[in-house]
Amino acid sequence: MATLQPAERVKALEDRLGTAFSRPELGLTALTHKSWINEHRGEGFQDNERLEFLGDAVLNLAVGHRLMERFPQMKEGELTPLRARIVNEEGLSRIARRLGLGELLQLGRGEELSGGREKSSLLANALEAVFAAVYLGSGLEPVMGLVDRHFAEALEGVAQALSRQDYKTKLQEAAQDRLKLTPRYQIVSEVGPDHEKIFEVEVMLGSDVYARATGRSKKDAEQTAAHGALVLLDRGEKPGQGAAGTANPGTPGASEQAPAPVPGPKDDTPA
Repeated sequence: MATLQPAERVKALEDRLGTAFSRPELGLTALTHKSWINEHRGEGFQDNERLEFLGDAVLNLAVGHRLMERFPQMKEGELTPLRARIVNEEGLSRIARRLGLGELLQLGRGEELSGGREKSSLLANALEAVFAAVYLGSGLEPVMGLVDRHFAEALEGVAQALSRQDYKTKLQEAAQDRLKLTPRYQIVSEVGPDHEKIFEVEVMLGSDVYARATGRSKKDAEQTAAHGALVLLDRGEKPGQGAAGTANPGTPGASEQAPAPVPGPKDDTPA
């Protein structure tokens, strides 16, 4: 692609993005590295560093918007790390490579020889500049369309990662945030032969037993108990106020009051 003319580079970028630049000169600027400018002074080109600066904010806004829509119950402190998982050098450079952005860049000879077209930092910066060019020319709406098209996999990956998060982790985060307490798990009983043992576990927050549950391994039982305690916390209830957890240790039927967990990956870890 090194022999492409400037207009051809912009047209190739438009085809790959699936959108047109209302200001093609901004598209070309987004593709122009400062090393090119150093070798073509006085030719009217600008490098993409200012667009990169703006593009970082544009992408954070657009991706943040989609995350808020997708996870309406999440707080700012939960959304911020999710956005950081997507809008970072690794994630942006992956999308830039998928678009073949590197081969469209205008690079100086030194940067070309040092493998600049494959550098993650350079590719991520160029992608930010591209989004800024679209934003300056046409506003936020087409930017949102590009995020939906090219960040769909990243957004789905975040959602899947959240769904795989274990209940013990969720309970620990919620308990520390809301009660300033760390959950404690203890085995109440072990029943049956070694190869078919059933464990009963209770989870405590402070001096309160929030839930009891059984499982074929200690980990299974702890996950189920954590889920029961998490339900109580989400309802803003204390043990004994609702049907999700246990009222007190030893309460008849208490282990049956913890809700069944959402099916997840099988835990084969030996008890």
